Amino acid sequence: MRNSVAFVICVAVTAGALALAGWVDAGQHAIAGWPLLPALALFAFAVQWLVYLPSFLAQTEHYYDLAGALTYASVVVLAVLLAAPDGRGLVMAALVLAWCTRLGSFLFRRVKQSGKDGRFDDIKPHWGRFLMAWTFQGLWVFMTLLAALLAITAPADAGWDALATLGLLVWCAGFAIEVIADRQKSAFRADPAHRGRFITTGLWAWSRHPNYFGEIVLWTGIALMATPTFSGWQWLGWLSPLFVAWLLMKVSGVPMLEQRADATWGGQADYEAYKARTPVLLPRPPKA
Repeated sequence: MRNSVAFVICVAVTAGALALAGWVDAGQHAIAGWPLLPALALFAFAVQWLVYLPSFLAQTEHYYDLAGALTYASVVVLAVLLAAPDGRGLVMAALVLAWCTRLGSFLFRRVKQSGKDGRFDDIKPHWGRFLMAWTFQGLWVFMTLLAALLAITAPADAGWDALATLGLLVWCAGFAIEVIADRQKSAFRADPAHRGRFITTGLWAWSRHPNYFGEIVLWTGIALMATPTFSGWQWLGWLSPLFVAWLLMKVSGVPMLEQRADATWGGQADYEAYKARTPVLLPRPPKA
């Protein structure tokens, strides 16, 4: 892909996100003359572009995931400070902060330990393609946070109801699955006896990507919690978990890791047997 084409895609993605933000904004809050949600969306992109510049010059992806996590935290904190949400909004903000702190630190440590992130090997030398990766991270931040931001900036106190409790329980389940899966895989990789092997134990015996399943579940919990605050076009807040699911299942999550695993272990009897008995995403008890 040419750099010029990548740049046009970046402009289109940014414009689309800003248009969506303006469409669903409740019109109750503004910053520097901008409606709050478009301003927060633009901020999410701007942070990525600021970190992109030194990263491209240094040809490093080490700060990509960390920048994403810090952007999540910054956007949520700004939303809370500017909108003064009700109890539901404050709880949701706390959940997002807990998630991004845990995941951001985990991914940053992982890339530092491994020395690189193989996803960026082919795109780092090309300024347009590398910029596109950072721009899509801005889109990821905004789209994933959309339901939470709508609740945090809601004009009226929705109170705490059964749907809020259900959403909280769903979030806790997804968060636990993600954390346990990541820890199991990290422990597996840290054992020298497992060098060059793939994990098939713990939650990884139930799903080939249990961490991604947990990620989708926890954002579904956030959308459930936010639902009572939606009105009109704000029901598009449900794009949040749908976007996460699409991204992980069709774009940068499962497809890339499956391709990499097939290239490494494809054709080996134990690997092919593991694939045959273990679902890609939705967990189920291991077959006997």
